[in-house]
Amino acid sequence: MSLTRLNIEAFRNIQSAQLIPAPGINLIYGQNGSGKTSILEAIYFLGMGRSFRSHLSQRVINNDDDKLTLFATLNLARGDSKIGLRRFRSGETEVRIDGEKVKRLSTLAETLPIQVITPESFSLLFEGPKSRRQFIDWGAFHADPQFYGAWTNVRRVLKQRNQLLRNGSSYSNIQFWDQEFVRYAEQVTEIRNHYVDSLNELLKGIIGEFLPSVDVKVSFTRGWDSKTDFAELLENQYSRDLATGHTVSGPHKADLRLRVGTLPAQDALSRGQLKLLVCALRIAQGKLLKQQIDKHSIYLVDDLPSELDAQHRQLLLKQLTDTGAQVFVTAIDPAAIVDSLHTPPSRMFHVEQGRVTVIE
Repeated sequence: MSLTRLNIEAFRNIQSAQLIPAPGINLIYGQNGSGKTSILEAIYFLGMGRSFRSHLSQRVINNDDDKLTLFATLNLARGDSKIGLRRFRSGETEVRIDGEKVKRLSTLAETLPIQVITPESFSLLFEGPKSRRQFIDWGAFHADPQFYGAWTNVRRVLKQRNQLLRNGSSYSNIQFWDQEFVRYAEQVTEIRNHYVDSLNELLKGIIGEFLPSVDVKVSFTRGWDSKTDFAELLENQYSRDLATGHTVSGPHKADLRLRVGTLPAQDALSRGQLKLLVCALRIAQGKLLKQQIDKHSIYLVDDLPSELDAQHRQLLLKQLTDTGAQVFVTAIDPAAIVDSLHTPPSRMFHVEQGRVTVIE
């Protein structure tokens, strides 16, 4: 899978741009503030319906416009597919795939799987369990068609249960919801656990390439003691949950733990090593997707030279090239990327003040 055409209109400082990307490595270079990261952000927005740089989607709309428009042609195994997204300043979003209106943004994610490696990606290790749950759930969503429905139901039942707790409801009024909660929680947990087991098989080899002298252990924690029956736990913790006004244990507390010896990876590794570990996680996830559903991810790698030294840039680019996936990588100085590749980039784009030029 690869993008063969990308149109961007009124997205940040890019008023209008048309790109014809190539399979393999697409290098996008330009000075800070030129708009090169905005191209990556536009691709991500098209695949996720949101930005990886801002929680407020209205901020990505060009100041002179009331809406942004993104359009892409995807080359898939079954043929070309066309994706279009329009986001209005009012907050309304319009999505079409092959001319048909799409109601759920999850359909975008299913159609256009994206892996992001940016300076902000390292929140995966530093910002608590939420980012790591999202990492697991990205893979579980793509690997198992039952996951999305099960996780949607977990969130629905959890919201109802928490509301009852805040209202001071007796346990007899909550028990029905607990039966539902247990059923969906166990389904979500089984899918997550299976996914992490599959990921670990690939991850060991990739971590070995990036961090050959470090033994990193990766494990999944479900959000409650695995030796305890979840239904019993919910009943026994009712008083505690009632006092706090929310459900203390459950799949919404799951985590991906990375340890070196007895220490969390973020305490045991240097910042440079942690960057490499995040890169290994993203590459392993993309490779597993290809194994499981025979679909490549698209990799977006922002400001690579500032994040890794020359040796590790070369290693990362080799790993990305070996995936066979399409890659978009940005840099201020193109030589920093070109010199790290064994063969020239498939295509190069120069960005200046929001204007994109292909370099022949």
